[in-house]
Amino acid sequence: MTKLILNRRKFLNTAAMTGAALASPAYLRRAHAQGGEVNIWTYNDFVPEAFKEQFESETGIKVNVRLVDDQGKQFNLLAAEAPNPSVDIMTVAGHRFLQFIDSDLLAPLDTDRLSNWGNINPTFSESDWSTINGEKWGAPILSGMEVLAYNTDYVSPEEAETWDTLFSEKYSGQTAYIIQDMMSIIMLKMGYDGNMVAYMDDPEKAAAIVEEAKNFLIEHKPLVRKYYDGGAEFQQMMVNQDILLGHSWNGPAAALINDGFPLGMAIPKEGSYGFVYTYNIAKNCPNPDNAYTFLNAILASPEIGAAMTKASGFISTYKDASNHLTDLEKKSTSFPDEQLANLQFFRAEANEMKYGLVDPAVEAIKAA
Repeated sequence: MTKLILNRRKFLNTAAMTGAALASPAYLRRAHAQGGEVNIWTYNDFVPEAFKEQFESETGIKVNVRLVDDQGKQFNLLAAEAPNPSVDIMTVAGHRFLQFIDSDLLAPLDTDRLSNWGNINPTFSESDWSTINGEKWGAPILSGMEVLAYNTDYVSPEEAETWDTLFSEKYSGQTAYIIQDMMSIIMLKMGYDGNMVAYMDDPEKAAAIVEEAKNFLIEHKPLVRKYYDGGAEFQQMMVNQDILLGHSWNGPAAALINDGFPLGMAIPKEGSYGFVYTYNIAKNCPNPDNAYTFLNAILASPEIGAAMTKASGFISTYKDASNHLTDLEKKSTSFPDEQLANLQFFRAEANEMKYGLVDPAVEAIKAA
């Protein structure tokens, strides 16, 4: 796996440095007088290395990246640092906005300070979920979904059409998934609203549904090889053939496909959930001007959006970013229409109730 990653990164860095127009030179020259730093919490490869190096060179602003692998951990860390966080920009999934906003951890985004805001596809930048209390709270950068990923040398596309395969005796000890994410999918598989919005006025029913999903995963616990937390761990297990199929975010799976690994992805017939990652500014962040300089620069061109897709495997929200992808990269970030019809987006309205029930259930599954 290490060899795959290093070779791919070398290629991406070269391509990005030669092909991507990172930002207006005049804009960056003005920014150079600022200097200082900007502190970012984000997922692996969400800040392309070539972009980071050029941004630092042309602005004098040092980019400090702290990798995160879980929304809950990021929330807890930010809450512990409030009201004076060490971070300027973090990466929040759109369906988790309310948790951060209600806890007074995010600053509303001043889009007037982002001359490149219009480079984002309005499907993402102007959607209902992105506007809360009349304010924008983040810059959408990448979109993704929960998929069933499988080694095509051993698992057929027909088997990947249903989540049942993930829990079959045939692949006992050769599967993996993220428990919290699977809870939503299992509820959907059972015919319930995995967002729990439908049960906001019926908390007893919500609790019963979570209990049913929890018991399903406990019952099938002997079949799973490992519960994992991050995309890199999933990739490593696939490459080592520790697992042959698993629940995954589409980004890490797409990265393996682009590296030439025999991997397929499917949105099973029972359905799944999509999400959007956004860059957000922390309330009372230490370097707000540098944060806006960074955001405006990273939104500057479709080439940057394509570089983010190439590095992360997630789908860019930038207009025309797909024009800068190879045919293989386009293939690894697209799905048949009949599968996309099975996709819903995560929603935030019931998150307080949902995660108040799901989080203890996850711990119970781990301990069972």
